[in-house]
Amino acid sequence: MALTLYNQKRNFKGTPEPEGKVSKAKNYRFVIQRHEATRLHYDFRLELGGVLKSWAVPKGPSMNPADKRLAMMVEDHPVGYISFEGNIPKGNYGAGTVMIWDEGTFYPVNERSEKISEIQALENLESGQLKFQMSGGKLKGEFVLVKLKGDAKGNAWLLIKHRDAYALDKYDSEEHLPAEKTSSTTAAPKPAIKKSAAIKTRAQIKPEIRNNPDKFDDYYQPMLATLTDEPFDDASWLFEIKWDGFRAIADWQSGELKFYSRNGLSFSGRYPVITAALRKLKKDMVIDGEIVLLNEENRPDFQKLQHYEDNKNLPLVFYVFDILFLEGKDLRNLPLTERKKILKKNIGKGDVIRYCDHIQEHGTAFFHEASASDLEGIIAKRADSLYVMGARSRDWLKIKHQQNREAIIVGYTEPKGSRKYFGALILAEYRGKELKYLGHTGTGFNSRVLKEVWEKM
Repeated sequence: MALTLYNQKRNFKGTPEPEGKVSKAKNYRFVIQRHEATRLHYDFRLELGGVLKSWAVPKGPSMNPADKRLAMMVEDHPVGYISFEGNIPKGNYGAGTVMIWDEGTFYPVNERSEKISEIQALENLESGQLKFQMSGGKLKGEFVLVKLKGDAKGNAWLLIKHRDAYALDKYDSEEHLPAEKTSSTTAAPKPAIKKSAAIKTRAQIKPEIRNNPDKFDDYYQPMLATLTDEPFDDASWLFEIKWDGFRAIADWQSGELKFYSRNGLSFSGRYPVITAALRKLKKDMVIDGEIVLLNEENRPDFQKLQHYEDNKNLPLVFYVFDILFLEGKDLRNLPLTERKKILKKNIGKGDVIRYCDHIQEHGTAFFHEASASDLEGIIAKRADSLYVMGARSRDWLKIKHQQNREAIIVGYTEPKGSRKYFGALILAEYRGKELKYLGHTGTGFNSRVLKEVWEKM
């Protein structure tokens, strides 16, 4: 559908919506907008062919493969609509409140779940079936849009979640509204904010935690990798060492430094050696990396890092592998290889802050070298991947060097967000006659396993 139809339906003097312009960018982004118009529905939009291909989904998208959601195809929307939120005034087409429910990136795939080109994706869409992998804050994994046959108008489709590691047995979009946007009456168009503040992701923090001086209310949530089993070789992927440490974001802007964990907990007081090195950076930047403590054998040692106060004689390193912003410029939509070039050029060379290098294509041999060196594993990343904050993406894969270790479950943490039953298991092991804390683990559980483990506990 042409954007002329979009423009014809709107009076841009009366609506805050953006005017229709075709984009030349190919960023493969998506947005899901909750739209309280005459009837509540969810607008499902994929960036393809310079526009947002759009469907209205009355019941909202679902992570349950059993839910075949009706999706009515509507006119193409401009790519600028991807960040639109606010009130469309009465008397205008689509009058009501628009709220971003989810956003992220996707890539189209074929029947073998292999990435395909944009041209192939548009051809598949024309033929009535489009498969794609989603990496959003809520929607993750593989989905398919299938056009219904026999529909007189030809705009009725089904949106279906495929059965994969992200699939859930029960899902209701209305139970997963963004924490700070539950009131539709207070929604307003987004203000224009300079530099990186406009694209910060505000974490959904419990009120009792907001008073914690060691936790930031507003922070960048890092992109996360999906666990996979086997290493592989692919020229379109690059491979990095999986460091055994603490994930950290360093936000150095206008002389102010924030250095924190993936959950927004401040690291500044705990690791002054790193913060001192970060303050020497010559340019404003936001960088992503891993805090690592190197033991006497010059290998990452997570156990000693957990007790850093007793091991300050050992070298502490911040291995940096990505850059989100530089001098206020948003770099997230650049391909990973371009971001790493910019990072390497601007990070400098030092003993504390180090650039995390990579190899291209030869992931299998790299994995075996990492295993032989008794490292935790490797991270595989698509060379052209974008940076999607807060999303666990299949564009980034973690491949672990498996080491069996028996542990005892001694407790558990409370679940957060939409997760049920428990958050993470607290693990320990016997050393002699004493139980010693090993750490927490909260990954790798689907809804069925969460329930089973909960019932056993």
